Amino acid sequence: MKAEGDPAAVEGMSRFGITGAKLLGISMPVLRRMGREIGTNRRLADLLWRSGYHEARIVAGLIEDPAKITPAQMDRWTAGFDSWDVCDQCCMNLYRHSPHAYRKAREWSRSDTTYVKRAGYALMATLAVGDKESKDLRFTGFFRDIQRGADDERAIVRKAVNWALRQIGKRSPGLNAAAIRCAETIRRRPEPGPRWVAADALRELRSSPVRRKLGLSVQ
Repeated sequence: MKAEGDPAAVEGMSRFGITGAKLLGISMPVLRRMGREIGTNRRLADLLWRSGYHEARIVAGLIEDPAKITPAQMDRWTAGFDSWDVCDQCCMNLYRHSPHAYRKAREWSRSDTTYVKRAGYALMATLAVGDKESKDLRFTGFFRDIQRGADDERAIVRKAVNWALRQIGKRSPGLNAAAIRCAETIRRRPEPGPRWVAADALRELRSSPVRRKLGLSVQ
């Protein structure tokens, strides 16, 4: 992995808020190739995670076994998040496939710790995109958590709240209507943070491409 690193890429990562002493500067396509070549390997995933290297932790999330990861391990890894992209990649590549995903999404969304809380909402968003089988009812319970999270003053959390709201609202006509109602409730708050979450979500949820995809009339 160190041989694949690019110092110039590390400088570029800082422009996206990704900083730290253990950055190698490896692109996501290369990391995904590594993950495919390694395959599932729980022991190596643990070693990579413990190394503390940014890219090593992303690969750890690609090669860990979601069927065998425990809630305690999920909590331990999530407590170690120090950037939005390791958080989001773990949610996307690993956590959403775990049988503990829905419970952890709600639990983490109630945390006061920045990246743990982001993980809760990022997991909601990635479940909404990736879980094609679950019924709408499994997602409606997230709206209360979304309304609560919209008040968070931290942009890194608010953006994940917005992400979750938009993705849930694009699953079905029923969830689209429910997400719009949730956003309208949030928009009535006086603070700028919640109003941004709502306004940005409503622009997408009411857009013509989304409505066409869901088979809704376009006005």
